[in-house]
Parts: sequence; structure tokens; C-alpha cells
Amino acid sequence: MGVRHVTAAAAAALALTAGVAPVAFAGAPAATPAALPRCAELDLTVRAEPSDATDGVLMLSVRNDTAKDCVVDRVPTVTYGELDGAALPVPAVPHGGRTLGAHDTVYAAVRSLSDSDDAAEQARVVTSVRVAASPDQDGRAFQALTLGAPAGLEVWEPVTTQWQPSATRAEEVLHAEVTGRGSYAA
Repeated sequence: MGVRHVTAAAAAALALTAGVAPVAFAGAPAATPAALPRCAELDLTVRAEPSDATDGVLMLSVRNDTAKDCVVDRVPTVTYGELDGAALPVPAVPHGGRTLGAHDTVYAAVRSLSDSDDAAEQARVVTSVRVAASPDQDGRAFQALTLGAPAGLEVWEPVTTQWQPSATRAEEVLHAEVTGRGSYAA
């Protein structure tokens, strides 16, 4: 008995050091993002709305409307009117794939206006926000008026979370990251 346990543990350790995860005993292993196709923009529903819980935060979601898993970027692409650049991810992560299951929805939270001292002087006002599930997609435009900002949305050093499994989790991650209380992943 002892030899079998040691052998199984050694095989698992060897597989992990080789960069290969052991295969699950029940069913086929889940496909990795690299093995799945990118989600077609027409197969996604992208939404944005003001947060009910936190002033100045936009809640985003993207839903896969197909019956097959596909891949979006792990971070939403959020751009503001005619301004250059996009909201930066918190925590800082490189672009990569996130599997979006058939008919599944993921969520992100975006803070458009930083709490920094120079935000009041440096902020720009835009009348629209564009949200895409991946940087190579055009995304969907949302007017500031529909996002609870009839006079326009102030923007300075915007940040966004990675896609999260729930809206609540997205707000928790954003709060922790902008207050310096942690580094979360999806």
C-alpha cells in the first residue's frame, strides 16, 4: 500500500513539474483557453450600468449566447469617448484568454475616476464609454446619460477588474485593489 501511494504522489509531482496537469478520473479534462475558439462578437451580449452599491463604478457583463464554450480576453477593454487608451487592469495582468462557457455570463467592475489629488484638475469628461470582451473587437458603446451621468462621465486613471464569476465578486475585487487591500485574480 505504501509504495502505491508514493508512486502516485511521485507521478503527480513529475506531471506538475513537467507542466502537465494530471487527467481527472471522471470524464474528459476541461478544454484550456488555448484549445477553444475566440468568442465571435456577434455571439456575445455586452452590458454596462452604474453600480447600485458604489458611486462612480460601472458594472460590466458579457454573456456567451451560444451553445459552445469560447474564449474572451481575461480583462474587458474599456475606452472612453475619443480619449486615447483604455482602463488598466487591477491587478495588473497581461492579456490572456478566459473561457466563457455556453450561455455563461462573467462580470467586471470599472472605476473611471481615480481618487488621486490631481483627478479633480486633470479629469476629462466624455459622453460615451465603449466596452469589448476582447481588444480585437469593436465592442458596444454606452451613452453617459444611460450610465447615470447626464452631464458626462469624468475620466482620470480608469481601472477595471478581470472578468469575475459574479457582479458582487467584481465589486469586491475592485474595492480591494483600489484601496490597496489585496491582489485578486479571477
